[in-house]
Amino acid sequence: MSQNIVVISGGLGTPSTSGLLGRQLGEATVRELAAKGIQADLTVLELRDYAVDISNNLLTGYAPPRLSEAIKAVSQASGLIAVSPVFTASVSGLFKSFIDVLDPKALEDKPVILAATAGSARHNLVVDYAMRPIFAYLRARIMPTSVFASPEDWGADQGQGALAERELRAGAEMALSIAGTNGATALTQDLGDTRSIAPRVSENANPRDTMSSLPFEQLLANIQSK
Repeated sequence: MSQNIVVISGGLGTPSTSGLLGRQLGEATVRELAAKGIQADLTVLELRDYAVDISNNLLTGYAPPRLSEAIKAVSQASGLIAVSPVFTASVSGLFKSFIDVLDPKALEDKPVILAATAGSARHNLVVDYAMRPIFAYLRARIMPTSVFASPEDWGADQGQGALAERELRAGAEMALSIAGTNGATALTQDLGDTRSIAPRVSENANPRDTMSSLPFEQLLANIQSK
């Protein structure tokens, strides 16, 4: 059975970096699902195209047919990728307004990747303090890896740099969630850990040298022997 991955982008520009990031995350997820033998379709919803309908829905409680189709697509999606630009240290009003017109149960237990774009890396915590509480309240199944992109992430190394690595990891997590497998071990083996890794203590460290870094077990043994 074919799965449907839906991207909602709160970007206002044409084109928008939020829409681009959402599409790249969606494509990464579709590729990971294909590697598992699962066919998936990708639908990208640019919320700016529904702005008037969203506003009218908030005022009247009625969703026009076009917006109703978008709401239905999100509700029936196998996985959702939610991307917002950062406005005034939070999500865009358009993005939040669309979330507000959804049925409160529409995202319950649905796999969701959270992502954001901004003009400065200083806003990289917006996903955690502005977006995550919203989707946690709606009981979505939020993927461990969120993705934030600032202007420096859209460099010449796109497709191979840190942003691409985060997209790959988030897509793999979504694919594993949709496939319904416990793939924590496989994920580690396939992708490695993209977090920084502390340097290992030198095996040639001199235990008599007070400036050497020693393993905790050896330090404890030295203390107990005194």
